[in-house]
Amino acid sequence: MRLVFAGTPAVAVTALQAILASRHTVEAVVTRPDAPAGRGRRVEPSPVATVARDAGIEVLTPARPREPWFLDRLREIAPDCCPVTAYGGLLPQQALDIPRHGWVNLHFSVLPAWRGAAPVHHAILHGDDVTGATTFRLVAELDAGPVYGVLTETVRPTDTTGELLDRLATDGAQLLVATLDGIEEGSLRAVPQPAEGVSLAPKLTPADARVDWKLPAHLIDRLIRACTPDPGPWTEFEGDRIKLWPVTLLPDNAPPAGLAPGELHIERGAVYAGTGSHPVRLGDVQPPGKRRMPAADWARGLRGDQAKPVSFG
Repeated sequence: MRLVFAGTPAVAVTALQAILASRHTVEAVVTRPDAPAGRGRRVEPSPVATVARDAGIEVLTPARPREPWFLDRLREIAPDCCPVTAYGGLLPQQALDIPRHGWVNLHFSVLPAWRGAAPVHHAILHGDDVTGATTFRLVAELDAGPVYGVLTETVRPTDTTGELLDRLATDGAQLLVATLDGIEEGSLRAVPQPAEGVSLAPKLTPADARVDWKLPAHLIDRLIRACTPDPGPWTEFEGDRIKLWPVTLLPDNAPPAGLAPGELHIERGAVYAGTGSHPVRLGDVQPPGKRRMPAADWARGLRGDQAKPVSFG
């Protein structure tokens, strides 16, 4: 089939590369416009745009996919199908109607669970044991279209969103290619999603990623893993924002005991933080303007006589 692929971030590159290696032809790529990125906030093309340009593929970057020039160009290309992975733009009905086989989205959950922008984040945040990926035909309602194919993936106890998404992106790319093959062959028919079991997964913001040390340890663990690497978990210490990486859960009766929520207990090779239940051992941290480091290295300068307990805000 002749395809136009839509996607933007690095996770979508895996799907694009799998399609490029398939029997199908990518005539063009639709992606978000160049935007500031990295610590220097330099304006850069999206990861998908970079891969497409390197492959000599036309790149379309509408600010909004309803722009007339974009719709006209899509009609000129006349794709058979438009596969989508993490594009990030709302497609109007005029665009959805152009390809004869529609737009086929690879979404990183088992629909109808976790419809929305952050399905992997919410699967970890809510303690799901199993998640997966789904290919479905886009319709006007958010992630509500009929389903072509599904795969499942176990959520491991230490998974971060980044780690789980990497696995889903790899297996999901193969699911997307198999879906396109089945559509071309006429062997696949989309099945409506069940009406029950719908849950929503809105994008997590930096405000959502702030750790509330009054929560039980297992919920803090989930929050930190769900927000790693993006939007990035954090806490306050003496007025500064400290970035956090995953913590280690301890048995209920493990020392140190009696720490107040956010209170730190510093040992030679470890730092513990009190929670609403029992302490956790901190992993890496990053103070403002400094590199990422083990918590014990960061806390070395905090040891010694303290007039009051050392605590996160």
